[in-house]
Amino acid sequence: MTLEITWLGHSGFILDGGDCRVVVDPFLSSNPTAPMSAADVRCTHIALTHGHEDHVGDTIEIAKANAAPVIAAFELTVWVQEQGHELVEPGNPGGQIDLGCGCSVAFTHAFHSSSYEGRYMGMPCGLILHVGGKTIYHCGDTGLFGDMKLIGEIYKPDVAIIPIGDRFTMGPELASRAADFIGAPVVIPCHYDTWPPIEVDVSRFAPQSAAVRILEPGVSWKVGP
Repeated sequence: MTLEITWLGHSGFILDGGDCRVVVDPFLSSNPTAPMSAADVRCTHIALTHGHEDHVGDTIEIAKANAAPVIAAFELTVWVQEQGHELVEPGNPGGQIDLGCGCSVAFTHAFHSSSYEGRYMGMPCGLILHVGGKTIYHCGDTGLFGDMKLIGEIYKPDVAIIPIGDRFTMGPELASRAADFIGAPVVIPCHYDTWPPIEVDVSRFAPQSAAVRILEPGVSWKVGP
């Protein structure tokens, strides 16, 4: 099986495993780096790491257009239903949801915050996504924490997606340490260069134990075979 990963800019990704096509954190309309509009997105599911506007983004429009369940922390899924979209899969750190079609999402801790327009949206999370026969750890917005090593040991991700933009998440040096903790053979940086406060030199993201795959918004990379 082959998994195709497409970066949507900021923290957004499409994980296309064929029968299962999961969009993570689809922030497009207000994203200056977005390579496509919300109307262009086709998916079977949407997974959200937390409730901040730059992650929830265009979730409601995309979910309604695709009749796609939204997978997120409990409080965030309640808000989604209040927007007129009933298809939700609530969870919380430590839990796992079987999506069918050979895919699943598990929630991990993330050290951050989570609100939407001042309303509490539950725990911020990282996501372990099993799609297309591969395991992806999307760290979400987070600082460095020691249990990343345990997460790596338990789930053995093929790819880790790690924020490096500093200020609101880890900067490149701490993100490099996170990559070494997780132990995935390939890591993809995200949550950087969207706006001036999180512009960084991506070359500073240099883990010792993983190959760095730098994507451009809209560019896809296949994880195979």
